[in-house]
Parts: sequence; structure tokens; C-alpha cells
Amino acid sequence: MSDASHSDYPPALAIFPLDRPEQTHAVVAVPGSKSITNRALLLAALSRYPCKLLRPLHSEDTGVMMESLRQLGHSVTADDDGILVERPDESGPVPVNHADLFVANSGTSMRFLAALVGLGHGTYRLDGIPRMRERPIEDLLSALRTLGVYAYSEAGDGCPPVVVRSEGMHGGTVRIRASVSSQFLSALLMVAPLARSDVVVHVEDVLVSQPYVEMTLAMMEAFGVKVETDDLQTFRIPAPQEYEGPEEYLVEPDASAASYFFAAAAITGGQVRVPGLGPNSLQGDIRFVEVLRIMGCQVWHESSETYPGEVDTIVEGRPLHGVEVDMNAISDTVMTLAAVAPFAAEPTTILNVGHIRHKETDRLAAIATELRKVGATVDELPDGLRIHPAFLHGATLDTYNDHRMAMSLALLGLRTQGIVINDPGCVVKTYPSFWHDFARLKVTTEPR
Repeated sequence: MSDASHSDYPPALAIFPLDRPEQTHAVVAVPGSKSITNRALLLAALSRYPCKLLRPLHSEDTGVMMESLRQLGHSVTADDDGILVERPDESGPVPVNHADLFVANSGTSMRFLAALVGLGHGTYRLDGIPRMRERPIEDLLSALRTLGVYAYSEAGDGCPPVVVRSEGMHGGTVRIRASVSSQFLSALLMVAPLARSDVVVHVEDVLVSQPYVEMTLAMMEAFGVKVETDDLQTFRIPAPQEYEGPEEYLVEPDASAASYFFAAAAITGGQVRVPGLGPNSLQGDIRFVEVLRIMGCQVWHESSETYPGEVDTIVEGRPLHGVEVDMNAISDTVMTLAAVAPFAAEPTTILNVGHIRHKETDRLAAIATELRKVGATVDELPDGLRIHPAFLHGATLDTYNDHRMAMSLALLGLRTQGIVINDPGCVVKTYPSFWHDFARLKVTTEPR
């Protein structure tokens, strides 16, 4: 179902608990990383030479990124072997001088493309669904204006729609706030090498989701540009220069997507293996397995049979203990841990993730609300959650058009009768084949 669309799914999906949860023994090859795929698409578009992405993610989020690059004049061709990106001969990084781009609810696409069109020569407008119009972007727009790009919020509220009028990026020294999203910084870093003069970026406040910036820097280097930084607070980018780009770039399996299956092992007491995702992953969310290890699970790595030459990660469930954990660096897995927490012997406290209130939904409020529906006691903190052990009962759960809500809440059904997930099709945003892969755990689902 990798090509499934939202409309291919029923309005609701019932999940039936496993008869023998402890016998769960599954190998789940999750799709490519969304974060890496969308960064690689942008970097390939900025590169002088064609680049083919191998094992990329095909989803709504990456689809709107690909289509937007096509509208900006790039050739983007997808087939069974991957995605080939190339720009027209003798053109700049933004071949066209006008475009009206629709990015649905893809935050990475909105932020990366807003920065990209700052390198263009013309007028560009970017918009999305109603929720996207509530997601802040002013910190990035302000930084672009400092670099000579006229970028503004059309409604004047610091949120999309965004209009960018540019005659190229000047360069210079800029300060940027990154306490709402690290994507503002990543977007700026990736386009900065193509400015007219050197760019120095200072982070003004606390940098959230730091591993994603480290991922950005590593990928920029793989495409031929090295950024100078000592402390991830100040960045120096020589410009102008061009990305040379590799001919091929292999996209890692998505660590955030894998977290649901590692959590399934924790909840059931079974064992789950994810091929091709090892401890040296570019993705910070691989650290989620270390949280499960602290809670009592066994975690180890082995050579991969699915992807020869690569490494698999295996998690085996054990009796779970509560944990107190700062999840700022791995905030996309907060709701995954929230679904595991009621099955632990002690309370679990998640801290320093206030920024996820600005995601596809207010994720702290949403997960607290839905866990209470099944009988969990949840304390909602300003920047986190405290979740107490509980015997859960069935309920119909809302997903808020948020893919991570749907996938996290599905985990409750592994050991709880009567769980029904509303709007299961929202998973197409990043993981169209999720329900197919979820069934590999021997779970039975039924349309409702």
C-alpha cells in the first residue's frame, strides 16, 4: 500500500488484541526516513549534477516536496529504483521566476522551500491546509529578510501563507530563533552556500531537536559542503559555492517510524527487528531504543540479511519500569513513549518538549486527551507529560489529522480490547504502508 491515499482507508479502524502477545516475533522493513528524504531532495535540487535517491520515502510529505520542486523548474522522476533529481542546464537553483506552491501540512516542505525560493529571482507563494496556516514560520522569514530576501506572512500573523520576493540571497550575519523548530535553522543552513557572500548564523535561544541539525550538517557534507561550527550555536558558511552532490544517495530507514515497532516489542514482551537501521544512524530518533532499554527492554544490533552490509536493530520486551526522560532531542517519539507508559510498573515523566504543541496538532494536549479516554491518568505539564500505570479499556480514539497520533494510539490495541482508531488514513503523510506493516505483528484490524 505504499501508493495508498487518504481516501483508500475507512473512516475508522478497529484493532483486536494479540492472543499471545509475548509470541510476537516480527521483521519490519520500515520505509525511508522522511527527514532525510526531504533534505536530500532539496540538496539534490541545489546540486550542479543529477543525483538519484535510493530507498527514499514515498508519502504525502515527500510527494508535495517533489511536486513543488517540479513547479520550480527541476526534473524530479520517481521509479522503482528511487528518485532522480536534476535541474536544467545553465539554470540556477530556482529555474523559474514565479510559482504558487501547496505543501498540505508538510512542515519540512514549507520551511525548506521558503528558504530555497529565497535564492530565486522572482515572486513565490507557499500555502497549505488550515492547520499549516496556524504553524509559526516568522523566525525563518525574519532571518531571510536579514539576508536580503523579502519574505513575509501574507496574513501578517507570522504563519503561512508565505510570500517571497527575491533577487537572490545577499549573505551576511543573521540571528535566528530555533526554540519552536530546528527546521528553520536547517533550511537556512542548506541554502546559505549559494548566497552571494559568506553567511554567519547565530542561534539566539535554545536549539530544539538538535540531532536534526546534526543530520543536516552531515548531509550537506555528503553533498560537498562543509559548515564550520564549534557548538551548534554559531555557524559559518563560505559563499558563493555549489553543491557537487553524489551520483547516488542512500536514504536510511525512518527511525521515527521504527519507534512504533520497537514500542510494540516493549508492550507485548515480544521481539521486533528493523533491518538497515543501526546505532550509527544519522537520525536522533534511533536513541528511542535507549529509552526502552532503561525501561527494561533488551536491545541489540546484528548484521542485516535484508540489506547485506548494513546493520539491524532488535528490541525484545521485558517487564517495563517507569522512566523520567528529557525527550527534546527525540521529540517525534514522545507519543510513542506515551503509548508505552501505561503498561509500565511506575509512572513515566516526559520533559522539555513544549515545542511539539506547534506540530500537526498540539501533541501534548492531544495524546493526554486520548489516553484519558482509555482509562489512563495523565498529568499534562507545560513542557511534557506524566503518565501513570493503568489497566486500560476500549474507546474510540481521535487522531487530529496527525499521522503520529494514529500510529502511536494503534499500539494500545495490542493489549487492550475495544480500541478503534478514527481517520486511520492520516498515516499517508509519512507512512502509507503503516497498517500493512502493523499487521506483521499478527494484529487483526477491521474497518468500522
